[in-house]
Amino acid sequence: MGKIAFLFSGQGAQHVGMGKDLYDHFDEVRALFDEAEALRPGTLEQCFSGDEETLRQTRNTQPCLYLADLAAAVALKSSGIVPDAVAGFSLGEIPALAFAGACSYMEGFQAAVRRGEAMETASRKNPASMLAVVKLDNRTVEEICGRYAELYPVNYNCAGQLVVSGKPEVFDAFSADIKAAGGRTLPLKVSGGFHSPFMDEASREFGEYLKGVSLRQPEITAYSNYTAKPYEGDMAELLTKQINHPVHWESIVQGLLADGFDTFVEAGVGSVLQKLCLKIAADVSGVRCLKCETADEVQAAAEDLK
Repeated sequence: MGKIAFLFSGQGAQHVGMGKDLYDHFDEVRALFDEAEALRPGTLEQCFSGDEETLRQTRNTQPCLYLADLAAAVALKSSGIVPDAVAGFSLGEIPALAFAGACSYMEGFQAAVRRGEAMETASRKNPASMLAVVKLDNRTVEEICGRYAELYPVNYNCAGQLVVSGKPEVFDAFSADIKAAGGRTLPLKVSGGFHSPFMDEASREFGEYLKGVSLRQPEITAYSNYTAKPYEGDMAELLTKQINHPVHWESIVQGLLADGFDTFVEAGVGSVLQKLCLKIAADVSGVRCLKCETADEVQAAAEDLK
């Protein structure tokens, strides 16, 4: 076995009940959630027993997903599994950095709270949404996006899967163009046009907030969504730009593979990143991609990876 990378889920993976199983089985996770609840009352209810619509609101999604993602990594660490690198998709970059030691867990939680609030406010002022485009190459999708004002390619997930942000009123025409080119579109469970100019105001606001946060060089190598490379230089600037610029997920995973990583563990909610990694690494032998959202999955991964 080569090196292990923890991958942290992004917005859209959330669901009611996330984190509850780990909360019930790991003292470290219970302490994490309880400390966050003291800072933001109502968080536990939103995670464990609220309703989907409330959880889908960006100001709620991001702090809740931060905890559920980080909980999985904390549970893995308490089970003896420590990664050689971390990467997070969009919001997932915040728990990735906190786990890597760039800030405390609660500093990361508060950053997720502020990020979610800023992005929801920007979404209300600039209504937009997101579509995943599948079965087409990036260049074709970029060319079709160029036919429309305020439609942007934003999440470069893997070959044949590129997410766009734009005004919902152009989605029907855009989807028709995509279908004519041989692809199809799928709506995402998000409430804004993230990683695009629709988020410029949120980026500025979050940047101002980060001026008061003491970010440290990560103790574990952490990959940036903005550069697709390990963090170096001004961390706050990279986090600020991440909000209104594309996520280069395929390039991140390709970089990890090139650096000798062969084991990827999705620490957090769902299995989207696990599936993306399997697609990106389809031609690479010996690569394993695991998911760890429940106590049973953490135990199985720990027994396997030890």
